[in-house]
Amino acid sequence: MQKIRLKTIDLHKFISRTAQKGSVPGTIEYIGKPRLEEIKIDLLEYDESTIAEMHSISLVKELDSYLIRPTIKWIQVTGVHNSEIINEIGNKFGIISLDLEDIANTTQRPRIEERDDYIFLVFKNLQLIPESREVNIEQVSIVLGPNYVISFHETMPREFETLRNRILTSKGRVRRMKSDYLVFAIIDIIVDHYFTIIEEIGDSIEEIEEGLIAPPGQASQEAIYKIKRRLGYVKKTIWPAREVLNQLHRSDHPFIHDETRIYFRNNYDHTIQIIETIESLRDLTSGMMDLYLSTVSYKMNEVMKVLTIFSTIFIPLSFFAGVYGMNFKNIPELEFQNGYAIFWGIMIFMTTLMLIYFRRKKWL
Repeated sequence: MQKIRLKTIDLHKFISRTAQKGSVPGTIEYIGKPRLEEIKIDLLEYDESTIAEMHSISLVKELDSYLIRPTIKWIQVTGVHNSEIINEIGNKFGIISLDLEDIANTTQRPRIEERDDYIFLVFKNLQLIPESREVNIEQVSIVLGPNYVISFHETMPREFETLRNRILTSKGRVRRMKSDYLVFAIIDIIVDHYFTIIEEIGDSIEEIEEGLIAPPGQASQEAIYKIKRRLGYVKKTIWPAREVLNQLHRSDHPFIHDETRIYFRNNYDHTIQIIETIESLRDLTSGMMDLYLSTVSYKMNEVMKVLTIFSTIFIPLSFFAGVYGMNFKNIPELEFQNGYAIFWGIMIFMTTLMLIYFRRKKWL
């Protein structure tokens, strides 16, 4: 059986961690993979009437000249490991320290906080790496303001390039709507990639099922266990995201407009569909584990049956061999002229008789 290669997942991203003991609440401390690259800030400015433009920002204070304009601003911050820059951005937009702390902590669960001046969101983005078929998990934090959206990424997801290009080249709905629609578009990309991950897991399950038809090996058991554990991780990501989207679509915050609620409702429905699919796949993997154990047990029973039949055949043969192998001097049959041939004849006859009996009982 060909060994099934499964994608890896960052387990530490599902285990919430806090700052060092003794730290004051609201202390901005990066928690995540070690990163050395510089934080990059890009600003995409647009509305329905003006030409959308992409700007690269070197210093946080350069944002001042853009914020006074009435256009929609999408500020994309790539990297959250520099606490000084995160703090500068927080001071610029009035983001409280507790939310800044969560931005720098990449082990946060999906959540939503409605503040007076903004809405703070945390999501997990599951990225599929095509070359290695591995899953990379990154946190995306979003700040929704009256005419701006700030998205914080550990690394810039390639999936967001499509949205950026759509804004730059089109005058469609995203250009006509308010900043809350941009938040929907970002979340929609994240949710769509949940479907991609589920499809990949479904393909892996099909590969394992095909392998279970043949005699299963240790690799099948390990693959089933990893799939089941991975489904648990994905569910742990999507379940709180569902609650975030439900709260968004029901929110009466002034930054969430009536014409956008239906789109958040669509995201919410998609998460429900994904969770139902996950439950179905978890049931399948449980059934596959039962099938694996049954197949292994059946294979063992077949081996034991063969060994039992051989033992049953040789028990009477061993009895006769033991009787005539004793060292008593007075064993008349040992003096027969054709005693050796008669002995073998009896052995062959008994073996044949038992084989016929086993065949009629369908034990063979």
